[in-house]
Amino acid sequence: MIKKKTKKNSDEVVSDSEEMTNETETTEEKSELEIENEALKEEVVKLKNDYFKAYADAENIRKRQERDFELSMKYRIQTFADSILPALDNLERALASEVTEATQSYRDGVEMIYEQLMNALKQEGVTPIEALDKKFDPNVHQALQVEEVEGVKPDTIVEEYQKGYMIKDRVLRASLVKVSQ
Repeated sequence: MIKKKTKKNSDEVVSDSEEMTNETETTEEKSELEIENEALKEEVVKLKNDYFKAYADAENIRKRQERDFELSMKYRIQTFADSILPALDNLERALASEVTEATQSYRDGVEMIYEQLMNALKQEGVTPIEALDKKFDPNVHQALQVEEVEGVKPDTIVEEYQKGYMIKDRVLRASLVKVSQ
């Protein structure tokens, strides 16, 4: 019986040392797993940050493209309107000329064409700049001449040489004017 106890005791000692070895290995494995877990957490944080940056960049690009598209749609007629303005000037000169009985029907035709062009441009946001008897505004008027005129306030437009036009909120062509001093 004593031998059996000894055998049991030696088995218990072997078992205890195995448990200690297992605990040490388990602690080392836990330590390695914790380190790996921390590294993975840091990588997740970095990847999330990279994702948010990429998402923000994509949103900024989308917004910039929308803004550029809206501007191009808003001012799409600008080039055409700019090229048609000399023709409008010529039509205005024709309408300002003297009318006789023989030229009345031609004048009526020119007036209809002028009105149709002006209406088409107005539908696209092109409007004439009011200048005569208005205060001079260097943002929309270009002074070609300054003259002292009695009975007129200084910086008032007294003559318009060429009509100016706006497209929406932008100056398409400034009015060429004479300003009182």
